[in-house]
Amino acid sequence: MISTLSSTSREITTLITKSNTWSRVSSCLLKTTSFSSEQKDIFNNRKSLPERKIKSFVNPKMSRLPILIAAFLLIFLAAATAESDSPTAYSLLQSYNFPVGILPKGVVAYDLDTSTGKFHAYFNGSCSFSLVGSYQLNYKSTISGYISENKLTKLSGIKVKVLFLWLNIVEVVRSGEEMAFSVGITSANFDIEEFLESPQCGCGFECEELSSDKFDRSFPFVSSS
Repeated sequence: MISTLSSTSREITTLITKSNTWSRVSSCLLKTTSFSSEQKDIFNNRKSLPERKIKSFVNPKMSRLPILIAAFLLIFLAAATAESDSPTAYSLLQSYNFPVGILPKGVVAYDLDTSTGKFHAYFNGSCSFSLVGSYQLNYKSTISGYISENKLTKLSGIKVKVLFLWLNIVEVVRSGEEMAFSVGITSANFDIEEFLESPQCGCGFECEELSSDKFDRSFPFVSSS
């Protein structure tokens, strides 16, 4: 047990001296745990205290509870900070100069190989919706393709229903304030402003909170542009 606590104390010492989340951890610990006056000084004056004093705070002979609480809080806050710093799939689109509206709400995860631009985006299930005065769209639970600035190529998992046919959207290219959507045999251009919002699975833009009459989101794939 002592060896385990000793190992833990070394880890906590390292985290105390280096972690940028220390101020939040110390605040939580001082409110929930009883410490000696010297230990409180360590909390409040970490930067001015020598490392030997910090080590005395996490001495393996002391109660395990403060160590366990500190370890848990540091791990939790570090994970939360890392997660909050990670871009979402929607902010990633924007970093490549695409509007968020070409991707419906509900993406739960994604991966990207920055060296090739290969990506996957994941939904909890397939996502279908209709656009006002337009066609039906379907996103599989996993979509993939290659992304670079102003261009999405080799797309897989996205379909649009044109008349009686389901066609794969294979490429999206931005040019100025317009985007061209290609289904292979034809393509159609649309204004960027029509994609400032993300549609919602099931109801698209007809959901009460998303309803808007500002744009006509039609997809004229029946005529090539």
